[in-house]
Amino acid sequence: MAHHYSAFNIRIIFFLTLGSLTYGYAFSVISNTLGEPGFLAFFGLDDDPARANAIEGAVNGIFSAGGVFGALTVAFMCDRYGRKATMNTAALVSAVGGALQAGSVDIAMFLVARFITGVGIGMMVVLIPIYQAEISPPASRGLLVGQHGAWIVAGYAIASWVCVGTYYSSNASFQWRFPLALQCVAPLFLLGCSPWIPESPRWLLMKGRSDESWIIVAKLHIDNRDLLDVHESSFAKQEFHQMQKQVEMDSRAWRAGGGMRQTYARASFRKRFLIGFFTQYSAQATGAMVVNNYIIKLYEDLGLTGGMTLILGALYVTVATAANFLASFIMDYVGRVRLLIIGLTGCMVSLSLLSAMEAQFAGTTNRVGNSLGVLFVFTFIFFYAGGIDATSYVYCSEIFPTHVRSQGMAFSLIGTFLSTIVFLEAGPTALANIQWRYYIMFICLTLLDIIIIWTYFPETKGLSLEEINARFGDEVAVHFSGPDAEKPGHSTIPPTPPEELKMDVQHQESAP
Repeated sequence: MAHHYSAFNIRIIFFLTLGSLTYGYAFSVISNTLGEPGFLAFFGLDDDPARANAIEGAVNGIFSAGGVFGALTVAFMCDRYGRKATMNTAALVSAVGGALQAGSVDIAMFLVARFITGVGIGMMVVLIPIYQAEISPPASRGLLVGQHGAWIVAGYAIASWVCVGTYYSSNASFQWRFPLALQCVAPLFLLGCSPWIPESPRWLLMKGRSDESWIIVAKLHIDNRDLLDVHESSFAKQEFHQMQKQVEMDSRAWRAGGGMRQTYARASFRKRFLIGFFTQYSAQATGAMVVNNYIIKLYEDLGLTGGMTLILGALYVTVATAANFLASFIMDYVGRVRLLIIGLTGCMVSLSLLSAMEAQFAGTTNRVGNSLGVLFVFTFIFFYAGGIDATSYVYCSEIFPTHVRSQGMAFSLIGTFLSTIVFLEAGPTALANIQWRYYIMFICLTLLDIIIIWTYFPETKGLSLEEINARFGDEVAVHFSGPDAEKPGHSTIPPTPPEELKMDVQHQESAP
């Protein structure tokens, strides 16, 4: 399998993962902060469990509400102002929200700051996989866009280990303010790297800036040392030609069909939007966010206390990080849909076994039963991270055509945030009252999701973003990477002299 990416391509992908890290750290840091004695004491939550549960639900709910607002903002900004301008705005909002959280003087300020952070990371989680998908070659898109999910969970792991360290601090304020302040680091680094990140070539084509788009496409596929590689030159030219022709075809169809109304009036678009939303909803319907955000309480139910609960929480997301990286490496071989099915099935079985352990042994001193409960927590996150997490972002970023990709990805991620609002808002009260029975709902939902995904979801591995249109019944202007690719002898792409390609790339040498 030819990968067709350059060192420049890899560098841009990893610059963009700073946005993924921003999302992961900001989302996860609160689950550990809520267990810090200094935080609970400062806001008067240490001696009122009922109020503490209500505030915990509100903190998570308002963060997800901000995420919905941020996702909708990307749907508007991304096409009008470009991927890069939207990225910079998201980074700035995320940094401001993190600073305000760290400096909060009362719970009202903290909730407002949490909402602002939610807006910023809602923008990030929609934008970054779009950006990565639009600069990734077909055969390696799972690997490259999969870095988004992997680095989100790396953010979880960093947040957890930072909170483990601050838990042992004698300074009660430092215990919770320092981890929250660290939210500002990744988005500020992303802003600093912005001059070296190019605009999306597909967005440039949408705006009629084809010369700029070609220069970026050439650099994404061809290293300076490989300027005379005719094979890579040919692939870059073919991909660019396909992108150009597809944008022209889609633009004509978009105008003729009535513009934005097609997102719900056109059957193929309707299917994409529903599949995108359902993919993200089904990821949350496993109960992953409930397990992650209330994992401290879960460990306490299994008989663990103090710093050990924070250490196990940190190990939990460390395993998740490794599993996400594994998923990114195997996704282009296993396929998106098959990996989702494997992950959902593993989560359902693991959560069923965990519920059984909680039902039988929670609150007891049975070491074997409680140890098995901890084991099933870890098998749950392995299947979630290795099958669902990174895969869901990759799948949603590639099933939409370029001219509605930002709206489609935003609508998909709204599935995450709306599900999270419902599941996490109810979480503290449900876990306090019905305990392990709350997980039965997730087990049943996951079984239903497996059946639906197996039946209705098309596979996308190995296809260019343009060729995926055919899987939804839409026309593809030019085939070159999938099973319907034109034979080399029948290619409509004129051969490009290596000297011409070299001049094109050198023209961009002084640009970021």
